[in-house]
Amino acid sequence: MSVLVLVLAVSAACCLGFGFVLQQNAAQHAPRADFLSPRLLLDLMRVPSWLGGIALMVAGMGLGAAALGQGQLSLVEPLLATNLLFALGLSRRRTGRPLGRQGWAGLALLAGGVITFIVAGEPRPGAAVADPQRMWMIVGAMVGLAILLTVRAKRSRMSSAPVLLAMAAGLLYGVQDALTRVSGDRFAATGLGGLLTSWQPYAVLLIGVTGLILVQSAFETGSLCKSLPALTAAQPLAGILCGVGFLGDRLHMDTGALAWQASGLAAVVTGIVLLGMHPAMPRGAVVRAAVPVPALQGAATR
Repeated sequence: MSVLVLVLAVSAACCLGFGFVLQQNAAQHAPRADFLSPRLLLDLMRVPSWLGGIALMVAGMGLGAAALGQGQLSLVEPLLATNLLFALGLSRRRTGRPLGRQGWAGLALLAGGVITFIVAGEPRPGAAVADPQRMWMIVGAMVGLAILLTVRAKRSRMSSAPVLLAMAAGLLYGVQDALTRVSGDRFAATGLGGLLTSWQPYAVLLIGVTGLILVQSAFETGSLCKSLPALTAAQPLAGILCGVGFLGDRLHMDTGALAWQASGLAAVVTGIVLLGMHPAMPRGAVVRAAVPVPALQGAATR
């Protein structure tokens, strides 16, 4: 594994983790009438702390794209899942709560699972799948599942909406990472002209905006401990599937290696859940009534 890929991916995870905490702190005070609406983004743009969180998120995505340009998607995605460690670190600093057994166990499972998956799978480049139908099938399945989760969340509203919306956003972000990799490869092969005449960069933009609305709606309707674990778990799983499915990432496929890879991913998901449910994670009450924008800004900056 390249040291450069490791540094870029972990730096991206750091920016994403810090950014998610700032975004949720502002989004939980947003008007409930903005649920799953682009108006939510327009209202939150007036909140300085949310803009800071978005700036960190954009920086994280840029660093993640740079990592994808140097390494395989199935290598970068598990490293990006460590964003939860940084989110917990910032939340713990705010609350002053110790890690305790749950925190240390979650940290060990997440870090150990990432290492186990990478060591057992040894992700390496291969020939990208030439059949576009295979790409459309995988991308369509991920997007279709995200739509179903969103519809279900809209019906359930306050009960399971944060988890469902975060899962949907995670699936879309995994697809976005895959298409970002495709866009980078196309730019390297054909230049800016070839990139602008392909559909992938526009899909990356559309998925990014849609995922952002889903994430902020998840943050609006529930605490970070409900939404962030689902987001963090869904994204690498979707990304790895895309990487192996149509980007040509190669993993060891013998029985022993597959067993270790599955164990590593299971440990990652378990660690994510433990860290996400840690008492240090923000659990502030969600404002259910519509709140005027000035009140929103004041609440988020206190």
